[in-house]
Amino acid sequence: MDGGGFAFFDIIFFAMVAAFLILRLRSVLGRRTGNENSERWTTRPPQQRPGRPEAADNVTRLPDRAPPEMDVAPGSPVEAGLTQIKLADPAFEPRDFTEGARGAFEMIVGAFAQGDTATLRPLLSDDVYDNFAAAIRARQQAKHTLETTLVGIKSADIVDARMDGRTAFVTVKFVTEQINVTRDADGNVVEGDPQSVTPVVDLWTFSRNTRARDPNWMLVATETP
Repeated sequence: MDGGGFAFFDIIFFAMVAAFLILRLRSVLGRRTGNENSERWTTRPPQQRPGRPEAADNVTRLPDRAPPEMDVAPGSPVEAGLTQIKLADPAFEPRDFTEGARGAFEMIVGAFAQGDTATLRPLLSDDVYDNFAAAIRARQQAKHTLETTLVGIKSADIVDARMDGRTAFVTVKFVTEQINVTRDADGNVVEGDPQSVTPVVDLWTFSRNTRARDPNWMLVATETP
């Protein structure tokens, strides 16, 4: 067979590999609903981010980074919880989930700073959404804007995992460095320092019905320890 024939089979092979990877990522992190205006992770996770959403004017996105390293102690309650989730949902992979959760963190923090409740609505449970929306309304009524720069996600670790009936719950501890500045209608700083990088620790809990056909996860609780 000549070189052209080998090149043809190379093209077919790489196309099959690409198709497999796309299907695998969709199964891990969920899928778009068709209503989005931009690429986004729906945590309900969206499809694994081959690209990230367009940056809002008042939000600075993180640079690309390496996949997270899992650090779960053998025999720990977290490992037991992850095993229970894996038994209920064989497609669940903690490393892939954690990478998706990092993307969700960027997405939600960015949408909150922009006041984008339409983006937040499908990502959050009713209680969490109500809290976020109330804070956004208060900011808008005061004619304030929030500028958020995610300088870096230092770590994102699963600190709790459990099953409650058919529903899986996974809590991720995010340690980040951020610059948060609130400005008034004239652009004056009313809170924060645009030159100050602040360490922030958040505990976010995601849940999903493992019997549901929808592979998406939803943010159901937030806490600042």
